[in-house]
Amino acid sequence: MLKSVLIANRGEIACRVIRSAKAMGMRTIAVYSDADADALHVKQADEAWHLGPAPAAESYLRADKILSIALEAKADCVHPGYGFLSENADFVAACQAKDIVFIGPDVPAIEQMGSKSAAKIIMTAANIPLVPGYHGADQDDALLQREADQMGYPLLIKAVAGGGGKGMRVVDASADFLTHLAGARREGLASFGNSDVLIEKYLVAPRHVEVQVFCDRHGNGVYLGDRDCSAQRRHQKVIEEAPAPGLSDSLRKLMGSTAVQAAQAIDYVGAGTVEFLLDSDGSYYFMEMNTRLQVEHPVTEMVTGVDLVAWQLKVAAGQPMPLSQAQIKLQGHAFEARIYAEDPLQDFQPSTGTINHLRQPTTDQHIRIDTGVLQGDAISPFYDPMIAKLIVWAEDRTQALAKLDLALQQYHLQGIATNIDFLRRLATLEDFAQAKLHTGIIEQHQDLLLSPSPQDQHQVLAMAGLVLAQTPTQQFSQLTAMRLNQTQLLTFNVNYLGEDHRLCVDPATAGTVTHDQVLLQTPQQQVKAGYYRHGNCVTLFTHNGRAQLTILCPSVDDYSVSNEADAGSVCAPMNGSLIACMVSAGQVVAAGDALMVVEAMKMEHTITAPTDGTVDEIYFNVGDLVSADVQLLHLQPTSVEEQ
Repeated sequence: MLKSVLIANRGEIACRVIRSAKAMGMRTIAVYSDADADALHVKQADEAWHLGPAPAAESYLRADKILSIALEAKADCVHPGYGFLSENADFVAACQAKDIVFIGPDVPAIEQMGSKSAAKIIMTAANIPLVPGYHGADQDDALLQREADQMGYPLLIKAVAGGGGKGMRVVDASADFLTHLAGARREGLASFGNSDVLIEKYLVAPRHVEVQVFCDRHGNGVYLGDRDCSAQRRHQKVIEEAPAPGLSDSLRKLMGSTAVQAAQAIDYVGAGTVEFLLDSDGSYYFMEMNTRLQVEHPVTEMVTGVDLVAWQLKVAAGQPMPLSQAQIKLQGHAFEARIYAEDPLQDFQPSTGTINHLRQPTTDQHIRIDTGVLQGDAISPFYDPMIAKLIVWAEDRTQALAKLDLALQQYHLQGIATNIDFLRRLATLEDFAQAKLHTGIIEQHQDLLLSPSPQDQHQVLAMAGLVLAQTPTQQFSQLTAMRLNQTQLLTFNVNYLGEDHRLCVDPATAGTVTHDQVLLQTPQQQVKAGYYRHGNCVTLFTHNGRAQLTILCPSVDDYSVSNEADAGSVCAPMNGSLIACMVSAGQVVAAGDALMVVEAMKMEHTITAPTDGTVDEIYFNVGDLVSADVQLLHLQPTSVEEQ
């Protein structure tokens, strides 16, 4: 019996493995880099060991260091998660040499499936259907050109090693073949250290359907249903679902048994995924086998009720699988949406920074969140941008999709860019809702999917005004309001979608503001949204997506129409660091007195009092970073009577 496990990974998958291992009574051992010292997986494990600097090559890919820690921590086994060392045959061999159980298949299976060309040769011998193509060892450019011309176009060039869409090129004409071949070789060499390629007939609009398989050391092999992973961006999966919609019972059973046949052809042990391309005529072709747990495994768990990580640990300990094929039943439908720290409107550029605000949907047995982050965590540039997975289940696909959309709407995150609004667009896309799936569905609809969220500008501005006017001052570190003509009317200058707006708000106006919700009431309707304020930004989480507004300091023109009592607003002249503060709350100052010093690009700017008065509020501390035009402090000007 295995009693302790070292998880050689980070983020949500490390937390996922820890959860199942602890439920089985196992001692859990985490590893972490400098960047992950305060990460969630470190906090959840029974113990955690430092690996090294933040770059993966110096930490999570250090097989020697991980193995050394496993020995010192007296770990019975190592779970690799996915990515990093999960399909590294040398690491598996090193673990076995030290009598540490590797949670996964044996070395030969990893080596055979690690090369796409070798895998296809093995699958051909096992009578597994393959896409027509060339998978040979002769890599002469002229030979490959001849094979391609004979096969016909379009075709696909693929690096024989690795995955994730790297080293892949679609070729539409013979004249372009050698150019694309050179590009695929370069990328394969840079990414995987191998420039060899294979070529295959390119299916124009196939579906990506994969089958979850599981084998033990007692000769048993089963499949636990299928998944559709056709919604992809640059060959990276975005939303996955189980079971794959629209398959007949006979086709589903045939693909499942074929997947088990493929696994048994290499004496596979543990959890694996056999990936197929499914053509519109019902023909399916082996694509590759992933010799590890997949990112999207939760949708299979939701429809089968099986804990796949627990199965991995039990089978690795030598136990037979808990269920036979006849005992595995599918119920309902599940979706998984991958939450990425990236900006879809900036060509999906990865986003780094601090998660200032995180409010997730309420979880239950039908809504699950696999995450590796908490509010306040920093997202670094060193690792994959996926930070969480949202998984939902319902009785049928329509209900599950509606539940996914609602849960995404309730997923509020501020501080970094995410793809949450993009996921909502995809989940509500008509073709996706009707299960008209193929691997090009995102590219086909990218103009719609990548357009800004359709917000009601008047509602957004009104709700922002309510938030600014009705939230207690202490919750807002920089107040930018002015009272006009001694009334309760407040004005705020904001920028929304590149345009400046002036909001005039009566705090007594119809509406309710709590610590993270705003309710706008009009004679016609009531509109609710979540919100978060950080610095000079207000983020609204509306039914249509996220809206962000920047709060501006009052301008000179504003002062000309404002009451004298509001002439004491003091703002930062530039982005920079606050390096000195010469005053304190309650201190009396004269016009021209030095108040603060802001430094930017090694230049110091001294900020002076605009009028005689008393400092009543200071909104920043020395050492804080400040943005241009953000309010630093407020003076209560000296009245004429006081003078």
